[in-house]
Amino acid sequence: MCCELRMKIKNFSKNFFVYSSFILLIFLLDRISKFYVIYLDKEFLGSEIFSSKFLNITLIWNEGIAFGLLSFDQNNLYNLLTLLIIIVIFIISWITVKSHGLKKYSLIMILGGAIGNLYDRIFFKAVPDFIDFHIGNFHWFIFNFADVFITLGVFFMILLEIIDNSRNKSEYEKF
Repeated sequence: MCCELRMKIKNFSKNFFVYSSFILLIFLLDRISKFYVIYLDKEFLGSEIFSSKFLNITLIWNEGIAFGLLSFDQNNLYNLLTLLIIIVIFIISWITVKSHGLKKYSLIMILGGAIGNLYDRIFFKAVPDFIDFHIGNFHWFIFNFADVFITLGVFFMILLEIIDNSRNKSEYEKF
């Protein structure tokens, strides 16, 4: 019993280190990219940092949630939204601990991106977004690397759910 408990603790601490490292890597990639774009924005005095046929790098400050939705001018609503995001991050953290396999990595991507954007909400009172994909005059929402990881994590969660449901359906049809 004692050896089994030690193995579980050793396994947990090893896995915790690996999963935490992925979250930290996502967070650092997001931080470095945002600080670099903020630096370039100051150097070029707010001008467009990069421009091409399909991609612009232009800094905007997003006070809402994903892709600028729910932007507020009122501090109370902004703080309430930030508190809600913190609660969601804790829930995702708890679900991540309970998850296994690819689902855990999908949640880790969501968690790493969410922590990156939460950091900005707390310290800058807005999230710096700067990746602007466009075709002609049609521009997609401007986003950042944290948003990319959140979106990929959600995409993989949906894909895993579809695969799991189709697998369960085919097993059900056998009977």
